[in-house]
Amino acid sequence: MKSKHLVLALVIGAIISSYVMPPFWVNLSATVGINVIVAMGLVVLTGVCGLTSFGQAAFVGVGAYAAAIASVHWGLSPWVGLLFALALSLSSGLLLGALTVRLSGFYVPLGTIAWSVVLLVVAGNSNFLGGQTGISGIPSIALGPWLLDGPRKMLGLIWVFAGASIWLTLNLIGSRPGRAFHALHGKTIMAESMGVNTSRHKLFGFVYAAILASVAGWLYAHFQHFVNPSPFGLNKSIEYLFMTVLGGAGSVWGAVIGALGMPLLMDFLQDYVPRIVGVSGSWETVVFAVLVIFMLWWLPGGVWSLIGRHLPRFAGFEIPASSSQASTSTAATRSVPRPRNKWMAPALKVVKARKTFGGLVAVNDVSFEVTQGTVVALIGPNGAGKSTMFDLITGVKTLTAGEVHVFGNRVDGKGARVIARQGVARTFQHVKLMGEKSVLENVMLGGHLNGSAGPLRSAVGLNRKEEIRLAQNALELLEQCGLSELAQMPAASLALGQQRIVEIARALALDPGLLLLDEPAAGLRLKEKQELKALIQSLRTRGMSVLLVEHDMDFVMGLVDRIVVMEYGIRIAEGTPSEIQADPRVVKAYLGEEA
Repeated sequence: MKSKHLVLALVIGAIISSYVMPPFWVNLSATVGINVIVAMGLVVLTGVCGLTSFGQAAFVGVGAYAAAIASVHWGLSPWVGLLFALALSLSSGLLLGALTVRLSGFYVPLGTIAWSVVLLVVAGNSNFLGGQTGISGIPSIALGPWLLDGPRKMLGLIWVFAGASIWLTLNLIGSRPGRAFHALHGKTIMAESMGVNTSRHKLFGFVYAAILASVAGWLYAHFQHFVNPSPFGLNKSIEYLFMTVLGGAGSVWGAVIGALGMPLLMDFLQDYVPRIVGVSGSWETVVFAVLVIFMLWWLPGGVWSLIGRHLPRFAGFEIPASSSQASTSTAATRSVPRPRNKWMAPALKVVKARKTFGGLVAVNDVSFEVTQGTVVALIGPNGAGKSTMFDLITGVKTLTAGEVHVFGNRVDGKGARVIARQGVARTFQHVKLMGEKSVLENVMLGGHLNGSAGPLRSAVGLNRKEEIRLAQNALELLEQCGLSELAQMPAASLALGQQRIVEIARALALDPGLLLLDEPAAGLRLKEKQELKALIQSLRTRGMSVLLVEHDMDFVMGLVDRIVVMEYGIRIAEGTPSEIQADPRVVKAYLGEEA
């Protein structure tokens, strides 16, 4: 069963059951449906993007109060109230999100707590919003001639919206923007190097969660026919976050389980804990806290990490069995890297690059070139400044002085994302993969700049052709790198050497003219090194330029055209492999003066 069929079955089941369930279960089902909508936003914001929010209940309040204002104060249709709620959540989400996503670390949740408290205080002290008393008399929603004037009738609409939120979120996180969201989770440098606009994607994740929470609030207001500030405080935000995390923050179906399980668990504890303890008081809260701590220790990935491993994986689109189905035009485009400059300028030109960290000079006026269609190695002892030079070339670090030119265009100071658009791809000294995602999805992330589908187009499922094309391209690259049989394996399950090859395939998916490899042979066995050497040689034959850092001199000497040697941040030698082997400065740097 595909995910969309499961969503449809869930919605139909909820609607049908509403006519046979007793009133208590109808109300509980409505609560679960509203929780699901809020949780879908948290899946994207917290589970995928990695931004912890304690303010989602405030956005639920924005939607609820928007519904009350539009219908009670202004006498407008509830559906106009929905548009008002969407506009209000969009504007407030953009404003607050622009401020929040600039924060990092524990400042992000602290920021969400701050503006959540502000919104709650404003609602509680505004006469227009009814103060602590709130606003009553919110009318029922009408669907044409049908008035949804009872909980059973309203339940169906709530679950239609819940199903839509599940469907939108499934589409979104399984798409080009979804892979970018996943790359934000602690891997911002890697994401920017793949051409991802991390700030924009963080802001969209924030706004998406705010809009879904607002829709949930609109439904809540018309279901309860009354709003006041109490359901939209920090405690409720913590509850929304707990239900998402305990179910599985990075999983849509885990969040659904959490949205269902939280109300059931709380109701069970409220009924039975006082009987067991034998005294009155909020002992159920203590028991709940202990259970939460135990769950976070035992199942840090949530309940879904236990259930999901035994179920078939749902796919948003079918991956072709063979990359031979890939389009001829796309294969041709990648087999010969596109020309970057009609004057055939050097692929890379570094001019007196300098980088200082306080009083430490990590790179000291280093200059060298990589001509098109050549392989150049950057070597030197540990601490020579090689990886820092890589970061300066790719925009991860900013030059203190000097220039970097790529295909004739000066790129220093422009940032990793802009440099990636110039046709520069890289791997990392310490592997940076999305470990929980498949090998195929990791490589597809490298093709981010070769797609155009944005979050809105992806969420409504209008990106299928592009997704299949990107998947086919990724499969081709995995075949070239000898990893096609591992395409559906989680990247974290691979050996270190295989993970390095996945990084190379991901870099090639960008369709680069200049490829930077940071210690690509580290962790590889002899046969794997031979295969990697053959791959790099084939890339050079097809016109790609390669700059690599490597400590394995046997690997380097039999592969590269030229070598640049660094020591203590200074370029001490440059030449062909034979010239470098005979250079006394290089021998001294590696073996010492006596040797």
